[in-house]
Amino acid sequence: MAVTFNDTRMRDQIQLVFSLGIFALVALLPAIVRNEYWQGVLIVSMYFAMLAAAWNLLAGYTGQFSLAPAAFGMIGAYVTGLLSYHFNAPPLVGIPAAVVVAAAIGFGLGRIVLRLRGPYLALTTLSFAEICRLVISNSIEITRGDLGLSVPGIFDHRLTWYYVMLGVLVVIQLGLYFLLRAPAGLYLRAIRDDEIAAASRGVKIVLWKTNAFTLSAAISGLAGALYGHFTQFVSPELGLLSQTGIIVSMVVIGGLATLPGPIGGAFLVYVASEFLRDFGGYQLIVFALLVIIFARFFREGLWGFFRRAIERTGRRPAPAPSAAE
Repeated sequence: MAVTFNDTRMRDQIQLVFSLGIFALVALLPAIVRNEYWQGVLIVSMYFAMLAAAWNLLAGYTGQFSLAPAAFGMIGAYVTGLLSYHFNAPPLVGIPAAVVVAAAIGFGLGRIVLRLRGPYLALTTLSFAEICRLVISNSIEITRGDLGLSVPGIFDHRLTWYYVMLGVLVVIQLGLYFLLRAPAGLYLRAIRDDEIAAASRGVKIVLWKTNAFTLSAAISGLAGALYGHFTQFVSPELGLLSQTGIIVSMVVIGGLATLPGPIGGAFLVYVASEFLRDFGGYQLIVFALLVIIFARFFREGLWGFFRRAIERTGRRPAPAPSAAE
């Protein structure tokens, strides 16, 4: 019997298994990677994996091409940072507040852009991201501007941070999996495929597009808050367009509208960027070229290669006809 990916539920289950396989591999890496610098690289990769998963929910599964994932990560980092800096609020207060504020802003943005599509949606969200970054950069008395803001740490040991970030990433991935298996997942996919047809079938387009923006922003805010406490420093550079470009490249290279694609793409791209750091800005050129190549020739990303390999492996040759026949 051939292994196929035609059934949506079966496809999601197989993708979840691959995602858990990636997480198991990442969980074992500290036994090999003992250098604290490279452990830190893997932790930051998990931050980008959260942002990539959040953006994939919006762009891959709902068809809303936003250019603001990095901005929501920046918002989450600054919410917990400002609460700590001005009010001495502990991380247990700052992190949930970051999620709530990012979700609320995502809800508002979703309501504003719900009738926009394609380049209009992309330009509107890009403008929103730049406005947020410039406001933070120029509000020197509140945010210290480009000088950045010190954020208190939570854990003293890097390995503790490693497994906390991994645990949060696993919870996010499981949450997205169960969301996609629920009726909500079918509604989001229907909106992506054909909004008019989905509306004619009774799908509440405004509601589910807004929900997708809100949830994506909440996940990004959580990622940004955790990243801020890990690095103990946040700055407006978190919201640069280049950061969004990296997130988009992670999803496209890993596999758009798949569960394991953004996760594997985040680790691959960010770790590769560390190896290419000595080449300066050329690393961005390399990733831009990869995105163009994958978008043109490999629309399913790296997950597509794995999928086809699984199908070929599971495909049994037809039995040879007998002599009697």
